[in-house]
Amino acid sequence: MQAADHARHFPLLAHNDLMLFAPGAPLGQAAGEQAVIVGTVVQPAVRVESIAGSAVQPGAAAQPGDRTGNPPLVQFPVAPAAAIRLVLLLPTRSPALRPAAEAVLKGFTEAAERDKDARINVSVIDTGDDADDVLGAYQAAEAQADIIVGPLTRSGVAVITQRAKVNKPTLALAHVEPGGDGEIRLPAKMLAIGLSLEEEARQLAQQAFEQGIGGRAYIVASGAAWQRRAANAFAAQWRQLRQTSDNINIASSGQWLDIKGLQALKRRLEGEEPALIFVALDAQQAGQVREATGGQVPMVGTSQLNPLPAGDWPDASRRPELDGVQLVDMPWVLQADHPAVMAYRSGPASSRRSVDLERLLALGIDAWRVARELAAGKSSFDIDGVTGRLRIDVNADQARFQRIASPGVYRDGVVVGAERP
Repeated sequence: MQAADHARHFPLLAHNDLMLFAPGAPLGQAAGEQAVIVGTVVQPAVRVESIAGSAVQPGAAAQPGDRTGNPPLVQFPVAPAAAIRLVLLLPTRSPALRPAAEAVLKGFTEAAERDKDARINVSVIDTGDDADDVLGAYQAAEAQADIIVGPLTRSGVAVITQRAKVNKPTLALAHVEPGGDGEIRLPAKMLAIGLSLEEEARQLAQQAFEQGIGGRAYIVASGAAWQRRAANAFAAQWRQLRQTSDNINIASSGQWLDIKGLQALKRRLEGEEPALIFVALDAQQAGQVREATGGQVPMVGTSQLNPLPAGDWPDASRRPELDGVQLVDMPWVLQADHPAVMAYRSGPASSRRSVDLERLLALGIDAWRVARELAAGKSSFDIDGVTGRLRIDVNADQARFQRIASPGVYRDGVVVGAERP
């Protein structure tokens, strides 16, 4: 299986934890190596440390003064100081998660290099993917840090939320999955800034409604967990807008949807034309739905409909059957001419990396930018980010974060940026 095909089989950002294909060239340094950030941080290098349980192993000593003489616990917002201590918590010791961790680290450190005046001590603690390992790493980070960035996985964020005392401002790089009541309340000092297909699905529902589309929506999904979560999020938002929807589940074998399920959907559309079809599917599966049903009914879907970065579409990858289908995605892979993208990208998106790893690299960039603003003492601010328009407010009892993705559409078989509705 080619890397591009494998990437479509395992949408990186969609699962409870990150599913990865075998990467090409390494995106960052191996554990224990130094990645020097020139002229950005107070200490001379970002160092990947190793921990076991809750104790930092030899060679990963805390900074002087970590154990005694610490200032009072930093609250939201972070008060400006001579140097803010930031600890980045990444699963670089997990073989499965290391490519994702290295992508985030690459984006984070490259963004930090551009902030010559930032007075932030940055260190990195590497973890595995075991819950106790992540918890121990977080507790070690709290002893050293004013700001913590991480963990990267849903399970890691969940264990911190459930078992740790979050006393330091923490930028979680993933969202926890809602429980039975549909609501997860994060600790007051934790802000979840991870990428979320559920957030995209809610935005798509709101966007369609504001475009004047109303009535019954068909929500099409297969059996994957990420598809169910996206479908449920769209349905909930559509219902909140006082519209109705029908969930249509079609079995799949690999990337192929069941032909009988597609035929049943086609017959249903002939008898009852909905106002909208939301596909909680990837591009290949959505193409099968479109070919089976035609293009009469407007169709929308998440960033998983976009398998390639902008400008990286060979003719063989074009999908003309999806022309007119609307989606949302981040500027980093959708808008090469976006001001923030041009500021942080030194060249075109690497064709050796999957679009999902490109998205994680962009997450690292925006994670640095949010952390930098908090370190400067800001408590309410907007960022025109490479992952979307970000809105942060940590004035209230519960810190709030919102990401608004950019609209895209299929034209001539490829995804292009679209005007905001």
